[in-house]
Amino acid sequence: MFRDKFWISLALTIPPLIWGHMLPDALGFTPPSFTGSHWIPALFGTALFVYGGAPFLRGAVGEIKDRQPAMMTLIALAISVAFVFSVSVALGFPAMPLWEELATLITIMLLGHWLEMRSVAQAEGALGELAKLLPTTAVRVTGEGSAETTEDVPIGELHDGDTVLVRPGANVPADGVVLSGTSKVDESLITGESAPVEKTAQAKVIAGTVNGAGSMRVTVTGTGDRTALAGIMRLVAEAQKSKSGAQVLADRAAFWLTWVALGAGAITFAAWLLSGATLATAVERLVTVLVIACPHALGLAVPLVLAISTTLGAKNGLLIRDRRGLEEARNLTAVVFDKTGTLTLGQHRVVGMRTTSGLSEDDALRLAASMERDAEHPVAKAIVQSAADRKLEVPAATNFTTIPGRGVSATVSGRSLSAGGPNLLADLKASPAPEFGEFATEAAALGQAVISLVEGTVVLASFAVADAIRPEAADAVKQLQDAGVEVVMMTGDAKAVADAVAHEVGITTVLAQVLPEGKAAEIQKLQAQGKRVAMVGDGVNDAPALVTADVGIAIGAGTDVAVEAGDIVLVRSDPRDVPRIINLSRATYAKMRQNLWWAAGYNILAIPLAAGVLAPWGIVLTPAVGAILMSVSTIVVAINAQLLRRVKL
Repeated sequence: MFRDKFWISLALTIPPLIWGHMLPDALGFTPPSFTGSHWIPALFGTALFVYGGAPFLRGAVGEIKDRQPAMMTLIALAISVAFVFSVSVALGFPAMPLWEELATLITIMLLGHWLEMRSVAQAEGALGELAKLLPTTAVRVTGEGSAETTEDVPIGELHDGDTVLVRPGANVPADGVVLSGTSKVDESLITGESAPVEKTAQAKVIAGTVNGAGSMRVTVTGTGDRTALAGIMRLVAEAQKSKSGAQVLADRAAFWLTWVALGAGAITFAAWLLSGATLATAVERLVTVLVIACPHALGLAVPLVLAISTTLGAKNGLLIRDRRGLEEARNLTAVVFDKTGTLTLGQHRVVGMRTTSGLSEDDALRLAASMERDAEHPVAKAIVQSAADRKLEVPAATNFTTIPGRGVSATVSGRSLSAGGPNLLADLKASPAPEFGEFATEAAALGQAVISLVEGTVVLASFAVADAIRPEAADAVKQLQDAGVEVVMMTGDAKAVADAVAHEVGITTVLAQVLPEGKAAEIQKLQAQGKRVAMVGDGVNDAPALVTADVGIAIGAGTDVAVEAGDIVLVRSDPRDVPRIINLSRATYAKMRQNLWWAAGYNILAIPLAAGVLAPWGIVLTPAVGAILMSVSTIVVAINAQLLRRVKL
């Protein structure tokens, strides 16, 4: 709207300039004269006031109704004063009209608003970018084998349980689980993960992500508002509606600046009249003060930076639910991590092993995984997944048998093997070597389960199974400590288990055996010591602590982004994103301060200049020049805010 009005108003401004007085006097030419030509500035000026000035007049009415006079009020008052004064001159009042000033003022203000709106729209483009990720149609698969058929359907017609074909290079149409096929999927715009993620059968895929070179058949598990993408869009929308403390301060400053401008305008008008100046001169000074003091830059300084930071965070897997949380993150002095699912995977893996001489760890794990592949026990799944993590080729097992309460037995590559815990060893009358006994004792002290691989009565290997530590955890802790932030781990686990995890990731302060209902109290104890505390947890049993902390950071677990507790959600569940949040917060605050100082400094200098304090030295600003300076100030703020995009998190 501002763009269209600007171009039309620019065309309407040309006649008042040609048949006015400023341009002919400056360029030394005489405009064509014909009957009624002296009315051209008045006619076109009136048209501009009605057409181009309408947005400002409507905005002023809204501000006055809300008892919040601001920039629209100042602009509307300035153009209304210029218009009424010029109409009075046209009707016979002896003075110089301001039609040209009115025309150029409206046109320049429209240009400034257009550029401002473009900056805001680009900054808040996160939702639009996310929405573009979803395809409009999907390839639905029906039937099986030779009877299989495919059809293109709108994604709105997909339902849970449908099977869709995702061809190479296509966007995934819905959340789902891979039924068959292998590929690598680009999830960068959803999770911020730069490298494509390998997908095989049973792997989860996210709507909107981009398939690589492979073809996949996917069973739909979430459509429409229930997709991860929809959850992300909701969180981004909520964040853009929320206000930070700095934005509230800027809004209040803009409100008071409006009253200062009105007061300065009244004083300027009276001072010029008392000094003996003409009414036209006094009105021109009044209009210039009102225009140049418009708190555009001040009103844009903080919202634009916050909109860009929200977008930047979303692109890096940091979903900001409440901007106050992002603003507060720069002041953090302590970060408390929940252990399970945060510093650890929340999934069991083989975390240590001991083998007999002549048998490598990979070979031992390969044999154990082959036996446990058909078992349902969580420990069995941990061994199988650990082999998969190492990308080991697991041979097929035969004669698989479950031994209730003991373990399993099977034949692998011609070898009769058994796997299980202490009860199995007792049944088989196996006598493990001393090093296996020491290994079992150490693992038990850390709360780890021990599974032994046995051939006959000989123990070939022992595996310690426990919740695996995230490979990124130690790096995250080091980054925070290097930044001067204390790192604390809080868990309901036994102290021995907690200390083992803390030692491995480099944490020295451990709060163990803390019940879910006691976590909030522990946060309060840290706050009572004067610390600014962030809590990082999974958003379920950690919800009270997340809300109590100065900044609540919830683990999103990839596709589960609809986390209600906490101010910020980590889509990737990567603890290294916590120091990234602090970096983003500090960079955002720096940009806000720069913009606020620029906007405030501009007004401190511009208002006296517009009032005419330098008039004795021949320096006087016209309303049009005032409008240009105000627009330039706004554009400088917008450009400086855009530089935030260059920050490396």
